[in-house]
Amino acid sequence: MRIALITDAWAPQINGVARTLKETVAQLRAGGHAVRVIAPHHFRTLALPGEPDIRLALGAGRPLGRLIDSFAPDVLHVATEGPLGWTARRHARRRGLPLTSAVHTRFPDYLRARAGVPAALTASVLRRFHRAARRVLVPTPSLLDELRSAGFGNLALWPRGVDAARFSPGPRDALEALGLPRPVFLYVGRVAAEKNLPAFLAADLPGSKVVVGDGPALPGLRARFAKAHFLGARDHCELPALYRAADVFVFPSRTDTFGLVLLEALACGTPVAALPGCASQDVLGTSAAGALDDDLARAARAALAIPRERAADYGRRFSWAACTRIFLDQLQASVAEGASGRS
Repeated sequence: MRIALITDAWAPQINGVARTLKETVAQLRAGGHAVRVIAPHHFRTLALPGEPDIRLALGAGRPLGRLIDSFAPDVLHVATEGPLGWTARRHARRRGLPLTSAVHTRFPDYLRARAGVPAALTASVLRRFHRAARRVLVPTPSLLDELRSAGFGNLALWPRGVDAARFSPGPRDALEALGLPRPVFLYVGRVAAEKNLPAFLAADLPGSKVVVGDGPALPGLRARFAKAHFLGARDHCELPALYRAADVFVFPSRTDTFGLVLLEALACGTPVAALPGCASQDVLGTSAAGALDDDLARAARAALAIPRERAADYGRRFSWAACTRIFLDQLQASVAEGASGRS
């Protein structure tokens, strides 16, 4: 297939959306498919207020249309609901091109937490956006049910994977130089309001708490929780060693749609402690590779007793190759659906 993938989230952004798309594109190209990624770096950009690392494309209308038309794709996949996503959506409608989209982020919860925007208003805008897509791909069954109840249509599952060659058990000495008391409880991800980090940092736990990541909430949390260890953003290649060094990976978010970090930690043999939520419940299921509890400290203490072998065995079940096959099946079905409608 010839696939035009339009996304407002791409390198050098460090987040689960950009990582999912990068892995998927690599798998598609390895399978012989032609993929053109159209991202903010193709255009003039403006930093998102409060998020200097996130650049929004400006004036993309005609240039984006030319990039799409010159590639002559079989299908457009619009990965994000940002400026490029809206522009590509309009272009697809004008050209009659098959269009698929995806829900990676709970924007109603995100904007309510960040800016106080009513969730119902954001959901209404998103319903309009995704109505144009023949397939709306979502990462978990719980989110699919939630979106269906909120009036979204054409929904289909597209789960996530993990690079088991990189994220696997190994030496656990990456944090030894810090001399941290054990057990070590680790968080990796964006340091932002919607991630609910105070639930982790305020929890009554023995040993040490370590936070890896950057974001707008970092200065305030560093000042408020002086006993925690904030290591800042780390390159993706450093993460396996950090996951292995921890005794428990803590996931306090209730708003993530999937949480790739859950799979990465598990594949490295690190049990997970999480608050019940769409991502944590669907990823962990009944695996016993993690502990879920509305009391995060209780979940973290319970996770200490989970064998690392059990966590690793469960984490390696997820592969990017399998996820990409599902993604491709959905795109092919959307193209066939359009061809059938024209015949």
